Amino acid sequence: MPEWLVLALAMVLVCAVVVAVPMLRHRRQVPDDDTSQTPDVIEYMVMMVGVVYAIVLGLAIAGVWEARGAAEDSVRREAQALYEVTQRVEVYPPEVRERIRDQVAAYATHTVQAEWPRLTAGEAPSERGAELLAAVRGDITRQAPETDLQAQAYQPLLDQIAIADDARHVRVGAAEPTLPGVVWFGLVAGGVVIVGLIFTLQIRRSARELLLAGVFSALIVFLLFLVWNFDAPFGRYGTESAEPFQELVVGT
Repeated sequence: MPEWLVLALAMVLVCAVVVAVPMLRHRRQVPDDDTSQTPDVIEYMVMMVGVVYAIVLGLAIAGVWEARGAAEDSVRREAQALYEVTQRVEVYPPEVRERIRDQVAAYATHTVQAEWPRLTAGEAPSERGAELLAAVRGDITRQAPETDLQAQAYQPLLDQIAIADDARHVRVGAAEPTLPGVVWFGLVAGGVVIVGLIFTLQIRRSARELLLAGVFSALIVFLLFLVWNFDAPFGRYGTESAEPFQELVVGT
């Protein structure tokens, strides 16, 4: 089921519950029950709980956003370093140049086709990718420079491989979700409490109050969905986050 459809169904369901409860309460209301006033202490508590939850939710959104940005940066650095390798080997003989480029292409293809599905599932990739990258490093290391241009390109090539290897370790380490389970429990439980506190404010059946309650509930659901979506640094499915590899390496 598409993510947008899950979000839409969740928002509709929560809004329906929030709107239905006041209407049912109004039908069962005792005639002499005064719902026109809300105790000041309840208003103060609702305000404080709302502020605290907003701070926690804002920190969660900032955390998952920063983690996704760091993951995307590591992917770009790794792909760019490998692209530099494929360009800098131009000074080597044709057979050496093509062999190294084929090895880089094999590593990039393995990364996109084999490792990315595991990354989007929150799992660590296998050691096969590290072995392919080590093969590229070993081939370049064993290739003794024969000309001045090759001597000038030799150390920068090794530096680019080192950058790619470091970025790979960062990428593999970012495969797991950013937020631990206890934080998710707090976010979901807090959302339920915040929506439930609407009913302590003596909400009635007026169109304005029901509309505001429904919009507020939908906003809480949307923000929780936003945190859940960004909690996967490489996305929930597909290989869109591997676009730097596809553009800079696979396409070369």
